[in-house]
Formats: sequence, C-alpha cells, structure tokens
Amino acid sequence: MKANYHTHTTRCHHARGSDEDYVRSAIAGGFEILGFSDHTPWNYASDYVAGMRMKLEQFQDYKQSVLALKEKYRGQIEILLGLEAEYFPRYMDWLKEFVKQEQLDYILFGNHFYQSDELQIYYGRVCADDHYLDCYVEDCIRGMESGLYAYLCHPDVFMRGRDRFDEASERASRTICEAAKQLHIPLEYNLEGLRLSGLEGKEQYPHHRFWEIAKDVGNTAIIGVDAHDNHSLDMETNWNEAVHYLDEVLEIKRVDHMEMKGF
Repeated sequence: MKANYHTHTTRCHHARGSDEDYVRSAIAGGFEILGFSDHTPWNYASDYVAGMRMKLEQFQDYKQSVLALKEKYRGQIEILLGLEAEYFPRYMDWLKEFVKQEQLDYILFGNHFYQSDELQIYYGRVCADDHYLDCYVEDCIRGMESGLYAYLCHPDVFMRGRDRFDEASERASRTICEAAKQLHIPLEYNLEGLRLSGLEGKEQYPHHRFWEIAKDVGNTAIIGVDAHDNHSLDMETNWNEAVHYLDEVLEIKRVDHMEMKGF
C-alpha cells in the first residue's frame, strides 16, 4: 500500500498548490492514502503571529476543505485529516483537548522549535551548538512519551545545522532511535529533506549515519513526502529511491501505512 501522511497546504505560507491539487497529484502518483498534516495552529498566550503555520481561525477552513475532498474522492483515494505538531510543554494540555474536540485522525510529531516558536529558536539551524542538540533530543523523547503522535517526522533534521556527523551527533541519534524503539514509534525518512540536500549539495537529512544507527537499533521506518508542492506527490523518483535504500540497502523494517489510534 502506498500512503503519505505528511502533506502541507498553502495555509502554512511556504507551500504551493490547492488542496485539491494535492489530491489529484496523489492519485496520479499511485497513492492509496493521503493524509493532510499541515503545521498546527497554536493558541498562543502571547500576541505572537507565526509565519510558518496557519492561524487558529483558519483551522475550520482547513478541516472543512479536507473533509469535503474526502467525500468527493471517496472510492479513488482515502483522505485523512491530521496535523503536524511540535512538543511545546506550556501548550500541551490545549493541544490534547484540541485534537479530541476536532476529531482528528492523527497528528505527526515535527520537532521544529525549542520550547515554542515564540522564541524563534529553530532546531534545524541551532543544533550546531551541542546544548541545543541536547534540547532537541530531550524534546523528541518527551514528545514521543506523550503518546499523542503517530510518528516522529524528520528525526535527523538537527543535521541541517551541523557541519559533520560527529560523536555528539552519534549519541543524539542513538538516544532518539533507542527511545523510539522502546516506545514503538516509527521514524520518518523524509523526502523533502532529501530534495533539499540535493539542491544545497550537502547531505543534511535524511543522513545515512542516522539511518545506519536506526537499522542497528532495530527501528521501524516510514516514508514521508513532506509535500509542500503538490507535484512532490506525482514524481516517483525520490519515493522509489527511498524504498530501494530502506528495503534493499539498509534492510530496515518499513511500514507502508499507519494504524489509526484515535483520540
């Protein structure tokens, strides 16, 4: 079964294509399941306005659009309603209530910011500092332990901010992998990161050393397109390369689809 649960929309301010474009591209790309998981809105305690996620007042439009497409394309593709959310300690009670109230199918764990994006400390840039690398690892573990998230997105995104995969990178990777293994949480092999690494001419994420460690630990992998452009779903090259790498080179356990656990 070919499924993608990591799909964004233009509401996050850094994606292209209409909601329906993503569905049409997913069908053209041979997907049987398409999960929308745009960056979650947060009910901030401050007047902060995020530049990379929808506002809370936009959520109902997002929800209704996805549910309408679910009905329109019933029988052609299964469409799911989700979000990609961080672990922000001060807002977790609100998030738990929100996902239950809105009856989401799932949420993904995208560990992007330290504490809250109100502080503007993005893990993909600051993890050159071992202190923030340690914070990233701690947040990964605490988020996975919450039991809220279906899987951990781009677990090796910290390599965007590091010049090389050193001993600290190795320790961080092994700690994340061992926690995910113990908690039975899949790790995402992220195709958007693969694309960015190619564009920038530098291996960032997915990083081969991280995934060799995941293989050694015995983790389960899931491929996520992390689609910010609908055509990411109808171009099969990166998908096929990822399947070959995970299945035939690493021979790591890979799941094609998630079991919905509900809230």
